[in-house]
Amino acid sequence: MNRTTVAVLAAALLLATGCGSSTDDKPAAQPSASATPSANPLVEFTNAVNHAGLESYETGIPAFQELEVFPPQWCKALDEGHSVEWMLGDGGLYPIGQEWGTKKPDAYQLVVFGVRAYCPKHLASVTDELKASGVY
Repeated sequence: MNRTTVAVLAAALLLATGCGSSTDDKPAAQPSASATPSANPLVEFTNAVNHAGLESYETGIPAFQELEVFPPQWCKALDEGHSVEWMLGDGGLYPIGQEWGTKKPDAYQLVVFGVRAYCPKHLASVTDELKASGVY
């Protein structure tokens, strides 16, 4: 991972978590059971990709500025009633860049990460589709 990517990720995590804590802080409220996006879906998505150890990114994860454009587009397509297969096929939303690519199994995992972070209301239908097709 290059230094710019690490610096951007570190800055995003600091902003999302705060730079310190106090003993006077109240405990964080428990998330509700409703499917609402996290306060900072980019941080959630970035963390998931970083910790996944995807085979496609063994030599380095693509710059998150390139990768982060996909989840909002996936959510829009799902809102319009499209399937994961359509998004990664005819929909033209396959996670690939000028100098990087993603193997199909990892692309499915990226969609799950993106949907979980950006539009969790679609998570069950996405995972059901992927399970039904045998890829998840």
